[in-house]
Amino acid sequence: MEYTVNKGAGKGVEFKGLTTMFLFVLAVGLAAVLLSVILLYFIGASPWACVIYGIIAGCVIAWAVFRINARFGEHGLIKRLARRRHPRYLINRKRVRRIVRERREP
Repeated sequence: MEYTVNKGAGKGVEFKGLTTMFLFVLAVGLAAVLLSVILLYFIGASPWACVIYGIIAGCVIAWAVFRINARFGEHGLIKRLARRRHPRYLINRKRVRRIVRERREP
């Protein structure tokens, strides 16, 4: 028996250039737009206003997500967010004699 090898195993999901994390962001954004359109309709806004708002907001979110994806790439945004959490420098408040003494006593 011969089996075909799945060449895509281990690769991230990609759709129209959007990588995994940005697909999730796009889906959540479009779901938020849908919920806001439903909320506007139930409040009593004009159906045409709801449709126009939904189309414009969905296009803006899609444009923003594609732009961020093109700017940062697959892992760039995560790296940028992680960089903010790391301190710029470390402060060592021990006295120099204590540091030297600790290193001599292994």
